[in-house]
Amino acid sequence: MTTSAEALELHRASLVIDTHNDTIINHIRLDGQSLSNENEKTAIPKGTVDFLRERYRGDHAKTTLQINFPKMRAGGIDAAFFAVDCTLARNNYLAYSLDALGALHAQIERAGGEVILATCAKDIRSARRDGKLAVVMVIENSDGVEGSLNVLRCLHHVGVRSIGLTHNTSSWAADGNEEARSRGGLTTFGISLIEEMNRLGMLIDVSHISEHGFWDVIETTDKPIIASHSTCTAVCNHPRNLTDDQIKAIDQGGGVIGMTFVPRFVASEDPTLEDFLDHIDHAVQLVGPQVVGIGSDFDGGGLLMHDATHFPDITQGLLDRGYSEDDIRGILGENHLRVFEAACG
Repeated sequence: MTTSAEALELHRASLVIDTHNDTIINHIRLDGQSLSNENEKTAIPKGTVDFLRERYRGDHAKTTLQINFPKMRAGGIDAAFFAVDCTLARNNYLAYSLDALGALHAQIERAGGEVILATCAKDIRSARRDGKLAVVMVIENSDGVEGSLNVLRCLHHVGVRSIGLTHNTSSWAADGNEEARSRGGLTTFGISLIEEMNRLGMLIDVSHISEHGFWDVIETTDKPIIASHSTCTAVCNHPRNLTDDQIKAIDQGGGVIGMTFVPRFVASEDPTLEDFLDHIDHAVQLVGPQVVGIGSDFDGGGLLMHDATHFPDITQGLLDRGYSEDDIRGILGENHLRVFEAACG
């Protein structure tokens, strides 16, 4: 896609937020491929991720990250949610999560002040004003808190500001989307977890949760929620997508959906950027533009877009479909900033 000068100007003038990537685990598995320079390696002490996943070898070791700090700048992305999916860390969820978060902390430090750890909306605004990038720390799969609200408080203390309640399978908190036939929702611990996340100021993420679990979350939370990387069932019937009723419920609670680049969530055959934009159109026509954001899932399956440098293509596509500048600014980042501020301060 050719991006016009008008689209580039609007994109650069907008606050842009991407609410999901799996980059930090891949940073480790790519032998420490630097987030500041993909041609450099960072010496990483062997840790839990190494022992449980190992580093890539052969052709896999030659790949480059879809999103890093230079690619964020090139794509006009001001803030990104860096998630640690701890699902595969059987019986080692917390150690695995902390190992990866420590590696992310180190990459932020090595960026020499050009990147900040954002723990509130003010941090994201300040970073953009000062020409810096913002990183939000996320745990994907609440098993990372090991069934303990005390651990949750410690994760909040080190900077984690969002938690995905499940992955595809069940967690301490709820059933995942692959467990939907069990008709299970939130557990007793899951209810306590949401209540404490509300109190601490942590954003609840319902991507991957079962539909019954989703409705339990809606009944329990008193803060807006996100689905950090999901799309619309009505456009592509996939278990990871959201029904119209779920989209309406997220909107009624003031939340946002991060439309994602995972091809099989976008279309069952030969997905394109136009198909991705169809998901945005559907949600906007259903409830309005305030419910839409972007959640790429880079380095975790978000292959519809080659890498973060192509983010302006979204702005061009929205302009081509007649969206107003205000609506585009909301979709690119202001909607998610609103939710982040409501949940985290």
